[in-house]
Amino acid sequence: MATSPDMLEAFRELSNAKQLDRAELLDLLRDGIHAALMRKYGPNVRFELSVDETTGTLSVMRLRQVVEQVEDESAEVALEEARFEDPDFQPGDMLEEEIPFEAFGRLAVQAAKQRIIQRVREGERNRIREEFSHKVGELLSGEIQQVERGKFVLMLNRFREAEAIIPYRDQNHREHFHQGDTIRAVLKRIEETPKGPRLILSRADPLFVKALFKLEVPEIQQGIVEIRGIAREAGSRTKVAVISRDDAIDPVGACVGLKGSRVQAIVNELGGERIDIVPWSPDPERFAKLALAPARVAKVFSDVATRTINAVVDEDQLSLAIGRNGQNVRLASELTGWKLDLYSSREWLERGGEGPLFSSLSGEEDDDTPRVPLAQLEGVSPELVALLDAAGYTALNDVLDLEPEEIAKIPGMTSGTAEELVRFLAELTEEEDEAEEAPTPEPVADEPPAV
Repeated sequence: MATSPDMLEAFRELSNAKQLDRAELLDLLRDGIHAALMRKYGPNVRFELSVDETTGTLSVMRLRQVVEQVEDESAEVALEEARFEDPDFQPGDMLEEEIPFEAFGRLAVQAAKQRIIQRVREGERNRIREEFSHKVGELLSGEIQQVERGKFVLMLNRFREAEAIIPYRDQNHREHFHQGDTIRAVLKRIEETPKGPRLILSRADPLFVKALFKLEVPEIQQGIVEIRGIAREAGSRTKVAVISRDDAIDPVGACVGLKGSRVQAIVNELGGERIDIVPWSPDPERFAKLALAPARVAKVFSDVATRTINAVVDEDQLSLAIGRNGQNVRLASELTGWKLDLYSSREWLERGGEGPLFSSLSGEEDDDTPRVPLAQLEGVSPELVALLDAAGYTALNDVLDLEPEEIAKIPGMTSGTAEELVRFLAELTEEEDEAEEAPTPEPVADEPPAV
């Protein structure tokens, strides 16, 4: 089948446009011609394809096996018919017959075209899955092609074939973008549709803030500083809990940067959204105190059974702890995973003075240490929990004041488990000291500017 150079040129353009290599292109040609031959001759047709790129021609040879009795006309030819071509043919030989391009007919050519288009689309879909399946949580950028029913349809900078959208619910509604604007967002998930995979991006999800911190803070990229939790109300306020794996590096300071440069870059990207960065703590009561920043919390009491923490603040701190429309306490609750109830010092005194607010807790009035089971704390291995439980130490406040000499005397305690417990208690003490000495950074003003 001789073809014009234009046909091969068209296939070369297809190869370049769809990023296909020569092997993939020939495979597409073979598949399309196979579809055309099946349309014309039957399902079991066999053929050979040869391509001469210097002359711009294709040659298709139909192959039929010579048999005495034909059972499948698409793959076999009668001995008598074959001997018209060559008298020396014997049963079992293969008859080769060149198929001219004109013999295909319009329907066969259409079938070949549809098969090639189908294969190209399948290849694109597979490449999109391979390219982005491991990029959930990463930043992507592109140009807004159109605004359709509130959602942004994007053309990505590095993978233009991928369908990418930012749904209305994943937009920060204090920001305003238009068709043609360049926008950056986080890949939230990959959604399968009848037309193939669709990339769902977001600027409202906490993942977006996390990705921006990873971009701006080298210590997070290196794994030295870790983000343990994010609570966000897009366009208004975000609380981020961080921890450092290196005692020499302050996680909050690393995220804030010199003179607030790092966090300010993130605030600018978020259109002025306020960001509170607090140290993470395995102790839920201590973590609740830190999460309620910038308010200063006087006392906290927890009820493990209901995962509720009561926080007591001075009268002048109550409105700050609650926040506008309850936002501060709501985000703090989301960040800690505990229900937070706030009380002013006056209301607290009216409800029971210096005593705990829950009768199930210890009755010591001057002890604000929570009765938190050791098994619920991160950083304590199950082996150490079992060992301490057997010795009668079941809660956090049972071990807080233990000296190293006392720890060593606990039955069954080894040097390894003793070091683990000492290290855990030391980390709690360091976090408490940092929380009391270092003010919570306030990189932006209380009122985010209108966008």
